[in-house]
Amino acid sequence: MSSEHLELLIAGYVLGDLDPAEAAEFERLLEQNPAIAQEVEDMQQALEVTYDPPEVTPPTHLRSAILNASVTPRRVRTRRSIPWNGILNVIAAGMILTLGMNNYSLHRSLLQYQAENRELKEIVFALRGTERAKTASAKFEVDPNRLEATLTVQNLPPLPPGKVYALWTVLKPEAPFTVDNLNSILTVAFTVDAQGNATQSIPVPKVYRNGELVTRVAVTAEDAVAPQRHQGKAVLTSQL
Repeated sequence: MSSEHLELLIAGYVLGDLDPAEAAEFERLLEQNPAIAQEVEDMQQALEVTYDPPEVTPPTHLRSAILNASVTPRRVRTRRSIPWNGILNVIAAGMILTLGMNNYSLHRSLLQYQAENRELKEIVFALRGTERAKTASAKFEVDPNRLEATLTVQNLPPLPPGKVYALWTVLKPEAPFTVDNLNSILTVAFTVDAQGNATQSIPVPKVYRNGELVTRVAVTAEDAVAPQRHQGKAVLTSQL
């Protein structure tokens, strides 16, 4: 994108003169490059200086000359007309800029509020046993609002000492989260009782608030000392 186009977007935004498509483009650029906010602030300050310049104290010798001149009689001169049109235009531009910045702030606050307070639907995964555990099954119920889940497992063969089961959250390749070389996040390590059953409440990663990035969940058998190595084959797996 050219710098000229960006400057036009900034000027249009602070003056409240962008159409919906341009406003959306500007917000996207602002999220990608927070430095643009400084350019917006600079433009606002420039307009403020235009109609409200800072007070400057004259040098001593010039101040004396001004004071002397103020008490010296002068010929009556024709009074100049005040350029009200220019002044009003500057004031109007400042008001438009202020309104634009207020609208931007309110819009951002509204978007943030909606994102933080929207109620997300529960996500339920039904897991089925693979060839390694044909009779096993599980249910993984996720509350994305609280980032909590309940894992219920049935008929999963108990493991020998030194082994645990690991539940993995498998993501899409482009998901912006830290994953292992299998695009997975270790969600919990667990064991089952003598009957192969287990029920456990667990915290889940934030990716569940963007459920479309999760492709499936799976369970593998791993070494208890390092389940994160993800070396075992799936014994339970699911699709959404």
